[in-house]
Amino acid sequence: MQKERSIVSPLLSGVFCQCGSDPGGGAGTAVSEPPHHCSDAHATSAEFGSGSCGGALCGAGTEQEHRLKVLFQVLDVNKDGGICVNDLTIGLKKLGVHRTEKELRKILKAGDKDLDGQLDFDEFVHYLRDHEKKLRLVFKSLDKKNDGHIDSQEIMQSLRDLGVNISEQQAEKILKRIRKGQVWSPVTYMDKNGTMTIDWNEWRDYHLLHPADNIPEIILYWKHSTIFDVGESLTVPDEFTAEEKQTGMWWRHLVAGGGAGAVSRTCTAPLDRLKVLMQVHGSRSSNMCIVGGFTQMIHEGGVRSLWRGNGINVVKIAPETAIKFMAYEQIKRLIGTDQETLGILERFVAGSLAGAIAQSSIYPMEVLKTRLALRKTGQYSGIADCAKRIFQKEGFRAFYKGYIPNILGIIPYAGIDLAVYETLKNSWLQNYATDSVNPGMFVLLACGTASSTCGQLASYPLALVRTRMQAQATLEGAPQMSMSGLFRQIVRTEGVAGLYRGLAPNFMKVIPSVSISYVVYENLKMTLGVQSR
Repeated sequence: MQKERSIVSPLLSGVFCQCGSDPGGGAGTAVSEPPHHCSDAHATSAEFGSGSCGGALCGAGTEQEHRLKVLFQVLDVNKDGGICVNDLTIGLKKLGVHRTEKELRKILKAGDKDLDGQLDFDEFVHYLRDHEKKLRLVFKSLDKKNDGHIDSQEIMQSLRDLGVNISEQQAEKILKRIRKGQVWSPVTYMDKNGTMTIDWNEWRDYHLLHPADNIPEIILYWKHSTIFDVGESLTVPDEFTAEEKQTGMWWRHLVAGGGAGAVSRTCTAPLDRLKVLMQVHGSRSSNMCIVGGFTQMIHEGGVRSLWRGNGINVVKIAPETAIKFMAYEQIKRLIGTDQETLGILERFVAGSLAGAIAQSSIYPMEVLKTRLALRKTGQYSGIADCAKRIFQKEGFRAFYKGYIPNILGIIPYAGIDLAVYETLKNSWLQNYATDSVNPGMFVLLACGTASSTCGQLASYPLALVRTRMQAQATLEGAPQMSMSGLFRQIVRTEGVAGLYRGLAPNFMKVIPSVSISYVVYENLKMTLGVQSR
């Protein structure tokens, strides 16, 4: 089949790197007229980002510089030395490229560094260079076979990795007919030669001067465990895009998430301490209610006593997050995948193992948190004094009481939390993601709240048994029981409902926890220089 004429004018096609480097690492299609300054060795390079241009715009040569200036002059309709939205609208239509006003505003926002409402020449060049780097990263992530082409199976696999299942027919439709224009705009095609595959040149030409709304942005917008902190750290770690890893934004996300968790846990600490008291001391004969529990705590130790155990609960965020993230990345390598994202089952396995490693490392801090939350006024002078007394009186093994139910609790919590979140995300993306994969604050909060609630509900009996085992030594005359023994005793004396003591204050803190952590996370993210798309 004879290749159809590109939807992009020769002037625009000449702006991007024409060195012929194949980002997929395979048999990419060379451009028809490579610039004279590109050597033969460079033109045949098959490494991603290889060549003297480094995968960005070819900056050398007067021909390339001239094309950039001519393109800028064409788009600068009113000839004032800057390109505004109106200039882009008129200029791109002259060149046969149709973009909506929303898309053009996103282009302007991405490139306008001095915030004057328009792009000068330097900003325009910088935007094009930065944009092609992003396009290459996206093309590389979609090119699963690493052959320099994207086919329908690779589109399906990429979406499946992110929890979105589509048919092959839908994938071919995405491949061939990416975007329907407005009534006055023609339909544009990415697959210009009708082969049902897309090579790098087709990909680049189609996305020329197009805002970077693409599949990896689902990873950017749908962060879960990094943003939301409900006091439990059993969730599967979030994925980070190749761009986030290369630019170092991943650690800023983790720092912002850790700070958000600290604020969120501090704000909801009274409810968390009440939950622990109800788990340990609640029974049929001593049915502690929420109001009665708060009254008892304040009467015994004043208002400050509501925050007992919060210090160690905040301190353990940093080591636990760091260990879990490093373990997750190492387990991904052991699984043997170099893909940007794992499948749902692989994420669950890797995340659960990473969570188990992190919990094993910091579990003594979990025991200290429970003991400090249950302490009487004046019993311990601080965290170090509490640890010293436990070690002297009960030995090192006391720091791992309740360890088995805690590790077992990772499976239902992480599995159900991930499954519910991915299901809700998948449903939203299929039904409502028309212009953008960004769900917005309320959808993200709703999904995070629902998945966390379901995860906690499934693992709560194990969490209650864990807490009681951690606290057994503090109860005078109480026998030291095993996990199975405690389960049997609770069901026999209190019924199945006894396994859910303290559930009410636990659920009460979910909505404020996710809301506070989200707001703080967004603010810390901006402070740390993480750019939101």
